[in-house]
Amino acid sequence: MATIGAGIAAAGAAIGAGIGNGHVIASMIEGTARQPELEGKLRTNMFIGVGLVEAVPILSFVISLLLISK
Repeated sequence: MATIGAGIAAAGAAIGAGIGNGHVIASMIEGTARQPELEGKLRTNMFIGVGLVEAVPILSFVISLLLISK
């Protein structure tokens, strides 16, 4: 049962991260289209945001492995 729960948790985190990354990148592209002079600042913030969004599925995967090994 823990294996199924771990798989569902990892899959949910991966789907959520994909949606989150899509929103972050779409907002960066929209902001660059509106104000091209802020591209460098927007890109920096985008990379920080993507890094934070990607941290969640990595943590979920580690927790899933811990649940399986228990």
